[in-house]
Amino acid sequence: QVQVVESGGGLVQAGGSLRLSCQASGRTFGSSAMGWFRQAPGKEREFVAGITWSGSSTYYADSVKGRFTISRDNAKNTVYLQMSGLNPEDTAVYYCARFRGGGNWNDPQKYDCWGQGTQVTVSS
Repeated sequence: QVQVVESGGGLVQAGGSLRLSCQASGRTFGSSAMGWFRQAPGKEREFVAGITWSGSSTYYADSVKGRFTISRDNAKNTVYLQMSGLNPEDTAVYYCARFRGGGNWNDPQKYDCWGQGTQVTVSS
């Protein structure tokens, strides 16, 4: 079973950048598609970005496309989310999880092995 730990969150000014990391452990990371979600207080969990096991294909929510980049380094068992042009609407807890397939990348029910999350706060 894949276990993940997110890191890299923090407080930034609007227009700033952050790089989130998702460090995985387990025997099957190199064969696992992965995704990032976020959740703000009082709101539903929202898909941010996804990446196939090889990194050959990526998927983004419309709200972050052109600003965020997802990547992975299987040799380091790590998935990254590079975020730029941040705005206050990006404030949320960001979670990494394993995509188990079988449907839409946007659906959190298609994911398992969720991490504990890392807080991203963007000030005005």
